Amino acid sequence: MAEAMAHTDIVATGWIRHLPAPLRPYALLARLDRPVGTWLLFLPGLWGILLPFGVAPAERLRLIVLFAVGSVVMRSAGCVVNDMWDRDIDRKVARTAGRPLASGALRMRQATLFLLLLLLAGLAVLLSLNRLCWILGAGSLVLVGLYPLAKRVTWWPQLVMGFTFGFGAPLGYVAATGRIDMTMLALYAAAILWDLGFDTIYGFQDMEDDVMAGVKSTSRMVAAHPHRFIAGCYGLTLAALVAAAWLARLQPLFWLVLLLPAILLGLQVRRLDIASPAGCLRLFRSNREVGLAIALALLAGHFAG
Repeated sequence: MAEAMAHTDIVATGWIRHLPAPLRPYALLARLDRPVGTWLLFLPGLWGILLPFGVAPAERLRLIVLFAVGSVVMRSAGCVVNDMWDRDIDRKVARTAGRPLASGALRMRQATLFLLLLLLAGLAVLLSLNRLCWILGAGSLVLVGLYPLAKRVTWWPQLVMGFTFGFGAPLGYVAATGRIDMTMLALYAAAILWDLGFDTIYGFQDMEDDVMAGVKSTSRMVAAHPHRFIAGCYGLTLAALVAAAWLARLQPLFWLVLLLPAILLGLQVRRLDIASPAGCLRLFRSNREVGLAIALALLAGHFAG
């Protein structure tokens, strides 16, 4: 338990401390102190933008910038919704007890107003995309709202998280192509399975507290065979990426560069120790590099070897 206490959600000793005092709780509520979550939301969208042929470089760049801004805004909104639902549970979990709503640093009314501002900013980004993206983006809000409920009714909240955080993949693809097809679905499957794997690793940090709080999690469900489960998630992730690349007719250089994320994912499985919250957190954070390596492979697939 001492190790879990050392890995609290709150990181107020960095740049957050330079903000005016009234703004600090909002920055912490939005998880701006821990940008890895924003990266993990942004990267599937980046994959979707990079995968298809026939997109002008200037348009790809415009979409990448929009998705970067949108990822910051919508990840923040998702964190606010999560903490509004979970504030009573968070008080019982060592890692989350210091969150602004759980600790009382912010009230529900303040969080609601902040959420509305974030959603308006997200809407502005969405309206900069094509109309099919408008429909998909509206649908994604249902996932954002349902995810915090998942842990109360199912042992698969990490899978629900995968559908939610991985939604950038189809959105990015549709933003770049204006269509829905099997290539998009294969890429979305890769994002879902990748998210399922790394969020299960993340959840291993909280298993003892989750038992006491009566919270269900995929991490608790697979604790007897964690390496096999994570290896399965990551293996299927790579298989789905291969399917998406084959459907998109990427160049052979993709297959060579894909070895890099495959090795990084394999190292995560090898180094996994569910008894070490600090180690699980490090593995979770290392998925930023995995996601960037996958993006590099997709980009390489546009060039002849």
